[in-house]
Amino acid sequence: MGFKILHIDHIGIAVKDLAATKEIFTKLGMTHKPQDEVVEEQKVKVSFFPCGDAELEFLESTTDDGPIAKYIAGNNDRNGIQHVALAVDDIEAAIAEMNAKGIAMIDKTPRYGAGGAKIAFLHPKATGGILVELCQH
Repeated sequence: MGFKILHIDHIGIAVKDLAATKEIFTKLGMTHKPQDEVVEEQKVKVSFFPCGDAELEFLESTTDDGPIAKYIAGNNDRNGIQHVALAVDDIEAAIAEMNAKGIAMIDKTPRYGAGGAKIAFLHPKATGGILVELCQH
């Protein structure tokens, strides 16, 4: 393998109301990173809550037609786990290897993700219906 999976980076959770979600998880004793971020390309506003070696990433759609809004609509209008992100040491090598193995990718090249990460999604058809994000910080 030309790359290594390092650890679970974060779990992406689609939410209808980011402010309410932040309030709930703060009451549970968790602390969010100080700055929320809007990722225009993905039509989301995100907030990260560190948890051990990983993070919970709460995503709220900034538009009615964004991927998170569509996920919530397809999830009986409820919040839910939208993706699992795996940190890799070399995202370009990971994408090349997935392509060489015939594993369908949504992203053929890395794109910008929250926190300045380079990200690429595997197609859920290739992973048994689970949306998997590869990310490199």
